[in-house]
Amino acid sequence: MAVIVQKFGGTSLGNIESIKKVAKRVIKTKKAGHEVVVVLSAMAGETDKLISLAHEICENPDPRELDVLISTGEQVTVALFAILLNSLGYSAKSFLAHQVRIYTDNFHGRARIHDIDTQKIIKELRNGTIVVVAGFQGSNDQGDITTLGRGGSDTTAVAIAAALNANICEIYTDVEGVYTTDPDICPKARKLKRISYDEMLEMASLGAKVLQIRSVEFAKKYHVPIHVRSSFVEENGTMVIPEDKDMERVVVSGIAYDKDQARITITKVPDRPGIASKIFAPITGAGIVVDMILQNTSAYGFTDMTFTVPRNEFKKAMELVSVTAKEVGAEEVLGDEGIAKVSIVGVGMRSHAGIASKMFTTLADENINIMMISTSEIKISCVIDEKYTELAVRALHDAFGLDKPR
Repeated sequence: MAVIVQKFGGTSLGNIESIKKVAKRVIKTKKAGHEVVVVLSAMAGETDKLISLAHEICENPDPRELDVLISTGEQVTVALFAILLNSLGYSAKSFLAHQVRIYTDNFHGRARIHDIDTQKIIKELRNGTIVVVAGFQGSNDQGDITTLGRGGSDTTAVAIAAALNANICEIYTDVEGVYTTDPDICPKARKLKRISYDEMLEMASLGAKVLQIRSVEFAKKYHVPIHVRSSFVEENGTMVIPEDKDMERVVVSGIAYDKDQARITITKVPDRPGIASKIFAPITGAGIVVDMILQNTSAYGFTDMTFTVPRNEFKKAMELVSVTAKEVGAEEVLGDEGIAKVSIVGVGMRSHAGIASKMFTTLADENINIMMISTSEIKISCVIDEKYTELAVRALHDAFGLDKPR
């Protein structure tokens, strides 16, 4: 008997008929003799609808109350699902985050899980119950409802799997697995049978929408195998597992892109100790994640500083930076929302030379200008004009032969 955590997203729960199909999958796993924990998102479009209602009332809803509102989407699905399973003769109980006790910090809208009390889940599993848990939500030390941000149900599922020491965490979605790139813009994209935690972390952080990055962090830290698969077909998907020697033979595993980026440049920044700290402290304090940072060589005691932030945080970041720029005596602050980040990822890049050169040459051959470059051991990212994103992805996919089976 295995402990299996199964997570189903909103696209799998669009209506009652879809929910019935999900129930069949869960029952099949239960009938095979396994203990099953099911983590559910809200029904497709429900969270966006609730957010829209809040914004009809005011432009900036109180974060605490917004979390109370949008967490109700998951409450509906887990209750409906438990009702359905019970009606079919299978013992099931639904639980919200405060009932299971999924402890988080106090950052409403982007809370992070600190701990999970598994006693109630384990007790119900031992009684033969299918445990149905609301994804996306947690509870802070004050007992307030918190939410984990977009894709947060993935994080809930993997965190529960880690806390239970589950045998596997199955993430059911609307795609059949992890692909070499987005099949919607590159018809040659190929489904990967497996991918390492590190590669998946990079892909998720660089714009791939298959898994939420924090869910992969949990999986890597606690050695939770993740099976990414489709809700709509029976075939196996992609296993996200620890790296092995065979993975290193593949130089590049995937191409990721992210259009949700914006670039901010501060010109003629005084080049002296402590200035960078002064510029980025207010941004960090506002919870804005800075990605790529580029600083030009100092000339006559001044330098230009460029960095990227999520596009939905661009306006807030510009306001903060404009204030700081005046305080430090910089010349001006420039912003650009028309950019995208394109990246190549692969653990094999550690032991192969010439990968960066090949990427730059491929983009140059398509007359695509590179504005910024960032690298790590297993990835190279380039900021380019947004309008060339699809062309860049297809060109790089061809250049590294990712359509060929490995």
